[in-house]
Amino acid sequence: MKRTAGTVLAAVLLAAPAFVAADPDDDTLVVNGEIEITTKTAAPAHMQDTGIETIMSGWHFREDETQALQMDDFDNTGMIFVERAQEVWDTPEGSAGKSCASCHDDPAESMRGVRAVYPKWDDDRQEVKTIAMQVNECRSERMGAEPYKYDSAPMAAMEALITVQSRGMPMNVAIDGPARETWEKGKEIYYTRYGQLQLACANCHEDNYGNMIRADHLSQGQTNGFPVYRLKNTKLNTVHGRFKGCIRDTRAETFAPGSPELVALELYVASRGNGLSVEGPSVRN
Repeated sequence: MKRTAGTVLAAVLLAAPAFVAADPDDDTLVVNGEIEITTKTAAPAHMQDTGIETIMSGWHFREDETQALQMDDFDNTGMIFVERAQEVWDTPEGSAGKSCASCHDDPAESMRGVRAVYPKWDDDRQEVKTIAMQVNECRSERMGAEPYKYDSAPMAAMEALITVQSRGMPMNVAIDGPARETWEKGKEIYYTRYGQLQLACANCHEDNYGNMIRADHLSQGQTNGFPVYRLKNTKLNTVHGRFKGCIRDTRAETFAPGSPELVALELYVASRGNGLSVEGPSVRN
């Protein structure tokens, strides 16, 4: 059967998701009645050409019932994983007989502010490093323990423990200096169309945020809420796991979690949220 250009275009349009308008809400997020979370703020200067003037947390694009789960740690299922990670933090592991606490004591003090500035450039390694990369470096080089699989449940839980210590603090990821090259690579990936559906991150999260795609309310794709407990899969999800799922949904071969491509993408997307509060572990559909 001969396929014309018109036939191919029609097939793509039928396969592609339909977008239906649905604006985000104007609710206010306060956790445990005391931690004020900035969920809307002016877009960072590097986004001036995007047409987006206000950046918004994905929390604004969820139903009231889902939003409420994040407002109280007792209701936030993600906090269960924080408690489990605290036990791991205090437990010696590996050939060195050390725990995380052996070097870093109480995470409430030593990890405060860490999540707000990651990913970040590491002068010693001469690369941009994510929290997951740092965790595995500590495990393998200082504890003599096996590194976690990059987007595994233990890694997600440890990231949640580290993240919660910075909750309420503004994201402030550096994109200048030696990190700039990685940031530019991440930006390139963000705007590149992938897969049979020929979709880029920007097509959903810049051009169509606020719209409905099937049953999902598209957000701006901010990462300040990660790790995220998703009601859909009832587990704590890492940002690279979410990236992998998004790329898969375009019907493309995905990059591996922890790959240079997804590290670059994480840096770029995180920088789009500079000014929003760290709010993980968050709750989403």
